[in-house]
Amino acid sequence: RKLSPELTSKLQKLAKQQQLTLNTFVQGSFSLLLSRYSGESDMVFGATVSGRPPALINAESMVGLFINTLPVRVKIKPQQSLIYWLKQLQNQQIEQQQYEYTPLLEIQRHSDVPGDLPLFESLVIFENYPIEPTLKQSLQGLEINNIQTTEQTNYPLTLYAAITPELTLRLLYDSDRFSSSSINRLLGHLETLLTNISLNPEQQLWEVSLLTNSEKKQLLIEGNREEIKGNNDLRIHQLFERQVEKTPNNTAVIFDDESLTYEQLNKKANQLAHYLQKLGVKPETLVGICLEPSLEMVISLLAILKVGGAYLPLDTNYPEQRLNFMVENSGINYLIGNREQVVNWFIDISKIQSKISQEKDTNLDLKINRENLAYVIYTSGSTGIPKGVQIPHRALSNFLISMSKKPGLTDNDTLLSVTTLSFDIAALELYLPLIVGAKLILVSRNIAVEGVTLAQQLETHQVTVMQGTPATWKLLLASGWKGKKDLTIFCGGEALDITLAQQLQEKSQQVWNLYGPTETTIWSSVYEVNSDKVRLGKPIDNTQFYILDKDYNQVPIGVPGELYIGGMGVARGYLNRPELTAERFIAIPPTPLTKRGDRSYKTGDLVRYGEDGEIEYLGRIDYQVKLRGFRLELGEIETILLTHPQIKEAVVIVKEQSLIAYIVSPQTPDHPVPPSPQSIPTEVSEQDAHTPDHPLSPSPPLPVPPSPRPPLSPSPQTPPIREFLGEKLPNYMIPSRFVELESLPLTPNGKIDRNALPEPKDRQQLTETYVSPRTEIERTIATIWQEVLKVETIGINDPFFELGGHSLSMVRVHSKVREAFSSDISLVEMFQYPTISELSTYFERQKSKQPVVEPSESRNERLTAGKKRLQQRRQKNKKS
Repeated sequence: RKLSPELTSKLQKLAKQQQLTLNTFVQGSFSLLLSRYSGESDMVFGATVSGRPPALINAESMVGLFINTLPVRVKIKPQQSLIYWLKQLQNQQIEQQQYEYTPLLEIQRHSDVPGDLPLFESLVIFENYPIEPTLKQSLQGLEINNIQTTEQTNYPLTLYAAITPELTLRLLYDSDRFSSSSINRLLGHLETLLTNISLNPEQQLWEVSLLTNSEKKQLLIEGNREEIKGNNDLRIHQLFERQVEKTPNNTAVIFDDESLTYEQLNKKANQLAHYLQKLGVKPETLVGICLEPSLEMVISLLAILKVGGAYLPLDTNYPEQRLNFMVENSGINYLIGNREQVVNWFIDISKIQSKISQEKDTNLDLKINRENLAYVIYTSGSTGIPKGVQIPHRALSNFLISMSKKPGLTDNDTLLSVTTLSFDIAALELYLPLIVGAKLILVSRNIAVEGVTLAQQLETHQVTVMQGTPATWKLLLASGWKGKKDLTIFCGGEALDITLAQQLQEKSQQVWNLYGPTETTIWSSVYEVNSDKVRLGKPIDNTQFYILDKDYNQVPIGVPGELYIGGMGVARGYLNRPELTAERFIAIPPTPLTKRGDRSYKTGDLVRYGEDGEIEYLGRIDYQVKLRGFRLELGEIETILLTHPQIKEAVVIVKEQSLIAYIVSPQTPDHPVPPSPQSIPTEVSEQDAHTPDHPLSPSPPLPVPPSPRPPLSPSPQTPPIREFLGEKLPNYMIPSRFVELESLPLTPNGKIDRNALPEPKDRQQLTETYVSPRTEIERTIATIWQEVLKVETIGINDPFFELGGHSLSMVRVHSKVREAFSSDISLVEMFQYPTISELSTYFERQKSKQPVVEPSESRNERLTAGKKRLQQRRQKNKKS
């Protein structure tokens, strides 16, 4: 690519004014280019030196290859002046002249780079004199014609720059690593950098843009969903009331053998709303709701919204300390539920139904501001403190109206709801059917976590739409689900891999990939999967996407950047966390498509625009993870671990769909240990430190395993580690394996080297005496466990979850066990028998027709019974 004579002239003039060379401009621009494309601020590339010193007489006319290559290390400091930085780079080039004869091999020997790794993977060659004209000149009667040159390097990317007489730029590249279109874009961005440098040499490094104004505008348009008027004129309960007028006698919701029509549901919600209003609930009043899926749950939600209040879900399966923290932190005075907490008003609907039924069943006439709260959802926090996300009515209304259009839902649809209320995507399942006249089917947790029963519900109710995380859909597939050709699948909560997407496409009518953080109201974009790729898709109505680098500059197509989301769906912020809110919800720089004062949410998701204009999800820039549909911060688990008296250091990672905790105990008895807190800390400075909360708000598709024993031997006064965590964290945040180390591996700059953590060894943390399988049943189960867990040695008393098992792997075991023994054992029952010995006993009794102890009715009771048996067995082992 030849730069224009005007641009070349401007660069030459600027170089002369600042006593710089064009080579310095080229190397500087290339450094900025590499930095913006890679996201790194410390760049190394190679540069050729001529090897013909000026002091050597007639050096230019000598025949032979004198060229050598040296590494160039450039550090990018965004706030540094451009010209000052370029002069530093030129001084560095001058200092390098003393090493221009030094072989690269010797340079590498003196560096920290291992010999089997290259010092750099890109090269800059600046030709400061015209080769062909020089060769064509007569040299003592020698004339050269028909000049042909071949240029090749061993580096994936090589930049050639030459004055001919305009500045010419060429890129040689490895076609296995780069496409021709990406190289053309790269060349264009390099030209743009040089152009912007020539236009404004006084700017700072972060201000030098890769993009032209037209490119900036185009990317803004790509990431902007036009403003749709009227999406926030009505609140959710008003949209529901409007639907009641249209289809009063149609079935609205079904749970087990109970059902309500639209009119019946509306009247019951109105009666409860009038009752709540008399108690003092009004706009901005936060009402806790602690109910399992049921008709009462739907009635309660609508009633809270009708009276202007906002609801706060409290999961009955959360540990007491976490629930207490949420109640205290939110300051709720009202709680609807069946699990009492310390509040002013605890409302058990079943016990006061006679009072509620005496209230009026007419709609309330209240003016509710679009900025009033609709609900608060608590998510994981990196410092151990959960944070409450505040969602206003305008965000929820905009989301549901947009989703009703695309992917779309009609009054002919039946939607199966499988998500617990404590996860925000439940709002789509509960409200979207009710505002369009569709039928809502609720199922209990026991049904939602078992593939076979879930598949039966899809057929029994002739379901046409179901939303679930990838883990939920894997659960269905693992159970042998044959599919449903008229089913529309909504999939979100974690990255959807193409293999699963293709499997779901074969078994359904449509598959939609949904993406969005809790902080921007459930889903922010939708994408219909209809090819061999999965993308985030286009923003929903009144939503803007910005892909920015760390200096808040727009990144071009193909370049990774962090996703920021603006628009109507952006939350009000975190409840009672103003500093964290200010850090994560930032003002958007004014653009032709935004207004001053608009806010965006910093997602922490690494994405990029693909060549097709669609956004690709690349991963996280922090330690927030999505595990089997659950959003969690590894930092929160580590923070709680460090409050245990027997733990000095801790790091948690995800490996093969399991949480693994690496812990270091105090080295000496007098090592100071932090006190064991009685509750979740409330006075910790949250540094989410560029550790954005992820976006995806998952549904909990699978049951939670019983608690395995920790590796450390606690003192009589110290609770075992797993029990200790169980008092503070939900079960899905408790590691399945604990590995004790003498010290954590560190990188050269003193940070924990997560990549150097050792692999957990088979049975490493188990204290049970190894007993090999003895019977045919035990051997069959052991073989299944070995295949699923990929563990070579398994004893009949080894707990499944201490061997690295988790909910999803238990689903696979469940499917194989049912097939091997032709049994109808349920998945929940499988969780009650966490060892081969116990599971074998179950099948022995079944085989001999002996009575099997029936599991308790509720899931909590089943898990409690399983834990109790596990503890009894451990106590017995200790005594023996």
